[in-house]
Amino acid sequence: MAHSHTDGHGHGHAHSHAHGHGRHHAPASFGRAFAIGTALNLAYIALEAGYGLHTGSMALLADAGHNLSDVLGLLLAWGGASLAQRAATARRTYGYRSSTILAALGNAVALLLAIGAIGWEAIGRFANPEPVPGGVVAWVAAVGILVNGFTAWLFVGGRDTDLNVRGAYLHMLADAAVSAGVVIAGITITFTGWQWIDPTISLVVVVLIAYGTWGLLRESVDLALHAVPSHVDPAAVRAYLLSLPGVTGVHDLHIWGMSTTDTALTAHLLRPGNGDDADTLLADVAHELQDRFGIRHPTIQIERGTGSHPCHNCPDVIVA
Repeated sequence: MAHSHTDGHGHGHAHSHAHGHGRHHAPASFGRAFAIGTALNLAYIALEAGYGLHTGSMALLADAGHNLSDVLGLLLAWGGASLAQRAATARRTYGYRSSTILAALGNAVALLLAIGAIGWEAIGRFANPEPVPGGVVAWVAAVGILVNGFTAWLFVGGRDTDLNVRGAYLHMLADAAVSAGVVIAGITITFTGWQWIDPTISLVVVVLIAYGTWGLLRESVDLALHAVPSHVDPAAVRAYLLSLPGVTGVHDLHIWGMSTTDTALTAHLLRPGNGDDADTLLADVAHELQDRFGIRHPTIQIERGTGSHPCHNCPDVIVA
């Protein structure tokens, strides 16, 4: 929808919101995936911890602790996605959308803490190797590959469109990789008796997880700081706005993520003519910003640049 009015200073102001800009329902569609993934992983943690205690395997107990931290990450992501669906209030006019950003950031931090614990344990094992029952470790970890791999598959559809779902996907993929490493270590130890294999595989997995987590951490921090989302090219947005009929300048352009899925924009457009087609122009702009850049919440102010508030006095910056 779009509306416009002209104030006493001759400035034309208009605000535009993309059609269908209400609550984004993508995260909610993964509610079942979060529930299934949480239930499966809790069951597997109980199995893994039980066998770890029964056999005295520190490797299984450590991996169970790692999986537990990831289940907490899943619950955090699930809670963030659910909060994002809550309606806006008079005080929280954007609702709880930003909770998805906090959840994504929390997931990234949890992953880094988990790999830190794994790395520390692995380094300690080089100095003080402990006998590991390779056969039991291998088949229990093999179950982990199936559980974590299936859970990761549940989130495949949203990993490129929702940072929060991507965090859950990376958690489960990392767990599957850890389980695969443990299987390899268990089989190798069974046939060779080389106890150093266990910490070596663990360190390799730590490097792989750290590599995948860095992008998630950087992007979630950027969103928390109201930076332009990575999928939006601010220069292209500016060029598009400048190409609009009658527009001679763009200033006070802000683009930021309201959540891991919703992007907002505010901008002032200098349009000296500012004819009777302002409403039509705004409706077209809202539609194009959503289609071209995925910006669902644009607010546009049109100014003539005349009178006591000349537009050319405004700074021409993008705040990211």
